[in-house]
Amino acid sequence: MRAMVMIKATKNSEAGVKPSKELLEAMGKFNQELISAGVMLGGDGLRPSRDGKRVRFSGDDRIVIDGPFTESKELIAGYWIWQVKSMEEAIDWVRRCPHPMPGEDTEIEIRRLYEMEDFAE
Repeated sequence: MRAMVMIKATKNSEAGVKPSKELLEAMGKFNQELISAGVMLGGDGLRPSRDGKRVRFSGDDRIVIDGPFTESKELIAGYWIWQVKSMEEAIDWVRRCPHPMPGEDTEIEIRRLYEMEDFAE
């Protein structure tokens, strides 16, 4: 199964606070473990929402909304795409992840991706 693993934003990530050298090294090592195990398909950190845009669809209209967006706990600061055998395996990997936002409470959300066979009749 493929899963999107999302690191939720915090006040610091939304403020553009860069990770420490130690955290970058720890995350680099963790990412290498994921790659070596054949789990990581992709991933990146995201810039703060002030650099983002949203497009709201309302009937035939498309309304562009400039960041920043409120409610940082609902935003994503980074993500991975993983290929795992089960949700339990994804959870096991997340438990091994370095704390992505030291000094702040942080959540990592795991969501299974749809596969084409999910739409088969």
